[in-house]
Amino acid sequence: MAFPLPRGVTASEIAFLAEMETVTIVPRQRLEGLELLGGPVEPLVPPRRASLPLWLALLLKRQRRANIMPPAWLHPEPLSLILEYTPDGNRYYAAPPFLPQNTAQPVNSSRDPPSLPFHWVEVGNMLLDAASDDLVDPDQIRRLLKDLREVRMAKLRSGVEVLDAAATGGGGVALTGVGSMELGEERGFVTGVVDGLRKIGSSKEQARREQMAEQRANGGYDGTQDDDEEEDYMEF
Repeated sequence: MAFPLPRGVTASEIAFLAEMETVTIVPRQRLEGLELLGGPVEPLVPPRRASLPLWLALLLKRQRRANIMPPAWLHPEPLSLILEYTPDGNRYYAAPPFLPQNTAQPVNSSRDPPSLPFHWVEVGNMLLDAASDDLVDPDQIRRLLKDLREVRMAKLRSGVEVLDAAATGGGGVALTGVGSMELGEERGFVTGVVDGLRKIGSSKEQARREQMAEQRANGGYDGTQDDDEEEDYMEF
């Protein structure tokens, strides 16, 4: 018996998409230019830096033909700063996906924490697995990424109270700055809560209509109760 396909994008598919992120490398050998589907790759000449897709950079790293320069955010200091700001602030420090500045921008001042790319979870794990020797204190980076992920997931789940308004048409769920892997993991949880609240709202509306019909049948409906009941419903 075949199992149904999972809803949404799976973790492996998200990781595959993250391999299109751009990283900076320092080649250790000369390499002729390549024509890829995503565009041409300039010839690699040591020690001149070059920007490559993550999947190609990891391939050259495994072949010991290049070193990967960690992006500006993948250092202990920026990650510690982001972790410090995340629990208390309402703002997520994130950048749009697939932009060169996600991996090439310099570290900002202490007043403005550095940005996390859209695929920060996947990129961080891939670089820790394949290029840990190119990172500064990889053990601390691994711990900070784990703590940051837990804090952000807890913050995302704490926003469930706004789902009540979203289910009744009174608002939406703020997902500003949420990463791709975080969206994939929380999709089932959030949609399940929204569906449950929507069912509760529809059952309450049905009960209200039945009560109004019963009052009309009994002659006790005066037509002025709609406003009060409508206000009670909107407060749900």
